[in-house]
Amino acid sequence: MIDFYAMGSPNVVKIYVALEELGLPYTVHPVDVFNNDQFSAEFMKLNPNAKVPVIVDGDGPGGKPYTVFESGAILIYLAEKTGKLLAKDGAARYDALQWMMVQMTGLGPMSGQLVHFVRFAPPGNDYALSRYKTQVRTVYKTLEDRLASSRYLGGDEYSIADVATFPWARMTDMFLAEAKDQHPNLLRWLAEIAARPAVVRALAAADAVRAQVSTFDKVSADKLDRVLGRGKYAVA
Repeated sequence: MIDFYAMGSPNVVKIYVALEELGLPYTVHPVDVFNNDQFSAEFMKLNPNAKVPVIVDGDGPGGKPYTVFESGAILIYLAEKTGKLLAKDGAARYDALQWMMVQMTGLGPMSGQLVHFVRFAPPGNDYALSRYKTQVRTVYKTLEDRLASSRYLGGDEYSIADVATFPWARMTDMFLAEAKDQHPNLLRWLAEIAARPAVVRALAAADAVRAQVSTFDKVSADKLDRVLGRGKYAVA
């Protein structure tokens, strides 16, 4: 059994999808991030970086419990544990890994920064908004070009590259808006992934947990400041 510490963000949804695709039994432990649960001593023993997702695999290496944090590391761990969603060697393995890293270093961080400046920053951040919108659109264009010549991001086979990217890339209404018609291959890929039974189950599971935790507009200003690292929690 895998203990899964989760809420409903795209990085967490990746792990829901992987667990459902791989058919691994898991128990969800909701972490109320905006209520600052991730800063508890108990949680920080699991992840000293105070972030979700985290898994604790009761049947880890050597048959002992093992904790994994960071969504990319979790995806690689689960793929290698089961022998699925990632080729064992050769070009197919590295194709999947490098396209997963496009999400890990590009689409996810740039989208997250754009959301921050749209939703949380005070007025007067036109430069930041322009920069991050440009960065996000550039990554979407890269994905579009890749999917024009490849069924999946890693190649012919569905892999953790697709699992990692789908939860972020599916937010086209937020990030692409009027430019969606310029990304037909991306939209084709999104529709195919969204129709997978495991993905349908994963999104439903994520929605169920999302309903149990606080939203950013329902917590105190102090708790929101702590999550965002601002106000008295800023260090620079």
